[in-house]
Amino acid sequence: MQKDTLLQSLYRAAATFVYVVLVVSVLSNAEWIFKGEEDEFLIPIFMLLLFLISATITSVLVLGKPITLYQAGDRKGAVTFLVATVGWLAVFLVAVGVILAVR
Repeated sequence: MQKDTLLQSLYRAAATFVYVVLVVSVLSNAEWIFKGEEDEFLIPIFMLLLFLISATITSVLVLGKPITLYQAGDRKGAVTFLVATVGWLAVFLVAVGVILAVR
Protein backbone atom coordinates (compact mmCIF):
# COMPACT_ATOMS: atom_id res chain seq x y z
CA MET A 1 0.00 0.00 0.00
CA GLN A 2 1.18 3.47 -0.75
CA LYS A 3 2.17 5.76 2.09
CA ASP A 4 -0.17 8.44 0.72
CA THR A 5 -3.14 6.05 0.86
CA LEU A 6 -2.33 5.09 4.44
CA LEU A 7 -2.03 8.72 5.54
CA GLN A 8 -5.19 9.88 3.77
CA SER A 9 -7.17 6.94 5.17
CA LEU A 10 -5.77 7.70 8.64
CA TYR A 11 -6.90 11.33 8.33
CA ARG A 12 -10.42 10.27 7.33
CA ALA A 13 -10.62 7.67 10.09
CA ALA A 14 -9.34 10.21 12.63
CA ALA A 15 -11.91 12.77 11.45
CA THR A 16 -14.62 10.12 11.84
CA PHE A 17 -13.36 9.29 15.33
CA VAL A 18 -13.34 12.98 16.32
CA TYR A 19 -16.87 13.39 14.98
CA VAL A 20 -18.04 10.39 17.01
CA VAL A 21 -16.41 11.85 20.13
CA LEU A 22 -18.19 15.18 19.53
CA VAL A 23 -21.59 13.50 19.09
CA VAL A 24 -21.05 11.39 22.22
CA SER A 25 -20.07 14.56 24.11
CA VAL A 26 -23.31 16.23 23.09
CA LEU A 27 -25.37 13.18 23.99
CA SER A 28 -23.56 12.70 27.32
CA ASN A 29 -24.28 16.29 28.28
CA ALA A 30 -27.76 16.48 26.76
CA GLU A 31 -29.48 17.00 30.10
CA TRP A 32 -27.23 19.95 30.92
CA ILE A 33 -27.36 21.36 27.38
CA PHE A 34 -31.14 21.18 27.19
CA LYS A 35 -31.60 22.24 30.84
CA GLY A 36 -33.17 18.93 31.82
CA GLU A 37 -36.37 19.75 30.00
CA GLU A 38 -38.32 16.85 28.62
CA ASP A 39 -40.14 17.54 25.42
CA GLU A 40 -41.75 14.33 24.28
CA PHE A 41 -42.20 15.68 20.76
CA LEU A 42 -38.95 17.52 19.99
CA ILE A 43 -36.44 15.10 21.55
CA PRO A 44 -37.24 12.22 19.14
CA ILE A 45 -37.08 14.65 16.22
CA PHE A 46 -33.69 15.90 17.41
CA MET A 47 -32.37 12.34 17.87
CA LEU A 48 -33.55 11.15 14.46
CA LEU A 49 -32.10 14.20 12.72
CA LEU A 50 -28.83 13.71 14.59
CA PHE A 51 -28.78 10.07 13.47
CA LEU A 52 -29.41 11.00 9.83
CA ILE A 53 -26.81 13.76 9.81
CA SER A 54 -24.29 11.49 11.54
CA ALA A 55 -24.88 8.70 9.04
CA THR A 56 -24.36 11.14 6.19
CA ILE A 57 -21.19 12.69 7.64
CA THR A 58 -19.59 9.37 8.51
CA SER A 59 -20.58 7.92 5.13
CA VAL A 60 -18.86 10.77 3.35
CA LEU A 61 -15.76 10.43 5.53
CA VAL A 62 -15.48 6.66 5.14
CA LEU A 63 -16.95 6.03 1.68
CA GLY A 64 -16.45 9.33 -0.17
CA LYS A 65 -12.91 8.81 -1.42
CA PRO A 66 -13.34 5.10 -2.28
CA ILE A 67 -16.47 5.90 -4.32
CA THR A 68 -14.61 8.68 -6.14
CA LEU A 69 -11.72 6.33 -6.90
CA TYR A 70 -14.10 3.59 -8.07
CA GLN A 71 -15.94 5.96 -10.39
CA ALA A 72 -12.60 7.11 -11.81
CA GLY A 73 -11.85 3.49 -12.74
CA ASP A 74 -9.38 2.75 -9.94
CA ARG A 75 -11.23 -0.23 -8.48
CA LYS A 76 -8.20 -1.67 -6.70
CA GLY A 77 -7.33 1.72 -5.21
CA ALA A 78 -10.94 2.16 -4.04
CA VAL A 79 -10.97 -1.17 -2.23
CA THR A 80 -7.52 -0.56 -0.77
CA PHE A 81 -8.54 2.87 0.52
CA LEU A 82 -11.77 1.53 2.03
CA VAL A 83 -10.00 -1.36 3.74
CA ALA A 84 -7.30 0.98 5.06
CA THR A 85 -9.88 3.40 6.46
CA VAL A 86 -11.87 0.62 8.12
CA GLY A 87 -8.59 -0.79 9.42
CA TRP A 88 -7.73 2.53 11.08
CA LEU A 89 -11.21 2.67 12.59
CA ALA A 90 -10.60 -0.82 13.97
CA VAL A 91 -7.34 0.41 15.49
CA PHE A 92 -9.24 3.25 17.20
CA LEU A 93 -11.85 0.75 18.40
CA VAL A 94 -9.20 -1.52 19.91
CA ALA A 95 -7.49 1.47 21.53
CA VAL A 96 -10.75 2.58 23.16
CA GLY A 97 -11.40 -1.03 24.21
CA VAL A 98 -7.98 -1.27 25.83
CA ILE A 99 -8.53 2.02 27.65
CA LEU A 100 -11.88 0.74 28.94
CA ALA A 101 -10.35 -2.56 30.02
CA VAL A 102 -7.47 -0.91 31.87
CA ARG A 103 -9.67 1.55 33.76
